[in-house]
Amino acid sequence: MAGNPTVPAAPRVGVLALQGDFREHRQVLESLGADTVAVRRETDLAGIDGLVIPGGESTVIDKLSRAFGVADPIKAAISGGLPVYGTCAGLIMVADRILDGAATQQSFGGLDVSVRRNAFGSQTESFETALAIPVLGEHPMRAVFIRAPIVVETGPGVSVLASLVDGTIVAVEQANIIATSFHPEVTDDYRLHRYFLDRVRQRMLAR
Repeated sequence: MAGNPTVPAAPRVGVLALQGDFREHRQVLESLGADTVAVRRETDLAGIDGLVIPGGESTVIDKLSRAFGVADPIKAAISGGLPVYGTCAGLIMVADRILDGAATQQSFGGLDVSVRRNAFGSQTESFETALAIPVLGEHPMRAVFIRAPIVVETGPGVSVLASLVDGTIVAVEQANIIATSFHPEVTDDYRLHRYFLDRVRQRMLAR
């Protein structure tokens, strides 16, 4: 509604598009009313209201983001409070600590957690499960895990959104960052994307 300060315009959400399933995230976000932009360079970050970091290969995303000169601007945007949602490799990229990464692997950081890459084994050991996520309502969410990382340690400011039945942490939130081990963009349950867009709109209203 034009001119109504309580209703922000469609959020403009960047999706890091260096490698991985960025197209799927853009489709989901656009189906929910967001405008999306592929982020590959620093200039692509201008004017965005939120950022999604998709699944893929975290080592490749790390190398390409530094090669394209977008890693440090993303770190600064996260530190500045930009709402960010990381899935699978995206979780690794926003984690402050990677337990089994190569010596040269870097992350954008911002999320006070330690993560373990490929914690469930190879791609052939991928699986799906019904996952309870109380902030999304009573109905469990279909969660697809593909060479997924897990959160093995959380800092005091981190909220656990979901765990497997054995207690393994697979979804967390801290301030402006949401991160999940699994891939909601490959299912037809978009509640986590809506949850993220709610955070984006809250920040737009607070400006």
